[in-house]
Amino acid sequence: MVHKVVKKEELSACVTPAYGSRAMSEPVPKYTMPKTGLDPKIAYDLIRDELILDGNSRLNLATFVTTWMEDEAKQLMTETFDKNMIDKDEYPQTAEIELRCVNMISRLWNAQDKEEATGCSTIGSSEAAMLGGMALKWKWRERMKAQGKPTDKPNMVMGMNVQVCWEKFCRYWEVEPRYVLMEGDRYCLTAEEAVKLCDENTIGVVVIMGSTFDGRYENVKEVNDALDKLQKEKGLDIPIHVDAASGGFVAPFLQPDLEWDFRVPRVKSINTSGHKFGLVFPGVGWSIWRDKDELPEDLIFHCNYLGGDLPNFALNFSRPGNQVVAQYYNLIRLGFEGYRQIHKTSQDVAMYLAGKIAKLGPFELISDGSDIPVFAFTTNDKANFSVFDMSDKLRERGWLLPAYTFPANREDLAVLRAVCKEGFTRDMADMLLRDMKTAMDYFAARPTHVPKQDGSSFNH
Repeated sequence: MVHKVVKKEELSACVTPAYGSRAMSEPVPKYTMPKTGLDPKIAYDLIRDELILDGNSRLNLATFVTTWMEDEAKQLMTETFDKNMIDKDEYPQTAEIELRCVNMISRLWNAQDKEEATGCSTIGSSEAAMLGGMALKWKWRERMKAQGKPTDKPNMVMGMNVQVCWEKFCRYWEVEPRYVLMEGDRYCLTAEEAVKLCDENTIGVVVIMGSTFDGRYENVKEVNDALDKLQKEKGLDIPIHVDAASGGFVAPFLQPDLEWDFRVPRVKSINTSGHKFGLVFPGVGWSIWRDKDELPEDLIFHCNYLGGDLPNFALNFSRPGNQVVAQYYNLIRLGFEGYRQIHKTSQDVAMYLAGKIAKLGPFELISDGSDIPVFAFTTNDKANFSVFDMSDKLRERGWLLPAYTFPANREDLAVLRAVCKEGFTRDMADMLLRDMKTAMDYFAARPTHVPKQDGSSFNH
C-alpha cells in the first residue's frame, strides 16, 4: 500500500503516545480545578490508573453490593443514566416500570389480596428503611392523639445488630432507640427480649432478615406472636417493620415456606435493597407497605402524571432511573427460577466455604450461611493469630475479608465475615482457602507472634 507523507503543518494532528504527553508527566489536579482542561483520553487514563489502587470488587467479600451484571443490563443502564427518576411527567414509562417492580416485589412478599399494597423505589435500603420508620412514627402519633395522649417520647425496639441507618433514623427523627443487647450466644433480637422493651410509646419493632454481622435471620413470626400476647395482656398494639435489606431477595427463593413477610399480620412494612441480593449495581432500594392505610397521607406528595395523579414518598430527590430499569431487567430476565438458582449457588458456595474453614483447625463458626449466603467465624484457642491478622494477610493477596468486633454486650468477640454473592465461585472459594492455609503457615512459623487486637467495631 502506498502512503502519503504528512506535511509539516499537519504534524500537530499526530497521535500523542498514551503515556508520553506533557500532561502525563505533571501532577494530576486534585483539590483545585485546573485552569485548562485535558484531552478526554488523557483524563480517562489518569483517573482509571488512580482507581487501580482500589480493591478488586470481585475479591471483595466484605461488601453486600452487587459487583457483576450482564452486558445487556449494563447497556440498558448506560442508555438510561440521563433519566431523572423524580421526573415522572417527563419519563412516564420509567415511572411505569417502577410501578411494575413494586407490584412484582409486593407479590413476592405475599401481599394479601384483601389489602392494597403500596410502595416505591429509593436510592437504597437505608432510605427505604427510613421511610418505613417515618410511617411507623406518623401512625403511632395518630393513635396517641386519638387517645388524647402525649406524643413527645416515641421509641423503637430493635436488636443491637441493626444497620447504622436505624441509628440515624432515631437520631434524625427524635425517636428513642431501645436495643436488645447481645449476650452469650444470642447475637440478635429475640421475641422474649423485644417485648420487655415495649410500652405504649413504642412505634414499632424492627426485625432483621439477614443481619449484617453474621447473616442470620431474626424470627419474625415469634416476635409477631409475642406481640399478640402482649396486646392481650396490656392492650398494646405494636406493629413490625421488617428490615429485609438482604433477605428480601433471598428468603422468597431459598426459604419460601418461612413466614416473615405480609403473611405475618403485624408486619406493616418491609424494606429491601435491589443492589444487594436483588442483583443490581448500586443504588436502588424498595419500601413496601402491606396496605395503603399504613402509609399516612400527609407523608405523600402528589404530582401530575399524564393528567392523572402520581403520589410520591421519598427523602431523596434527583436520582437516575437506570437502577430501577436494571431491577426490572433482572426481574423479567431471571424470573423466579433464575433468582432461585443464582442464590442457591451462592448459598452452596457459602456453606461449602464455611464447612472447609471450620475444618482448618484454628477457627470456629458463628454462622454457616444457611439463611442468606453470608457467614461469620472467629478464632479459637489453637490460633496464635487474631482475625485482624488473618484479614491483613489475605489483603496482601487481594482478598477483602473484613474483621470487626461485635457490639454491646459482646465487644469481646471479634470475627471475620464472608459475603458470597453472584460471581464468587466454588473455584474462588478454593483459592481463598489456599491463601488462608498459606497465612496459617506463616503464623505457625512464628510461634512468638503477638496477635493484633486493635480492630474496630462494624457499622455498615
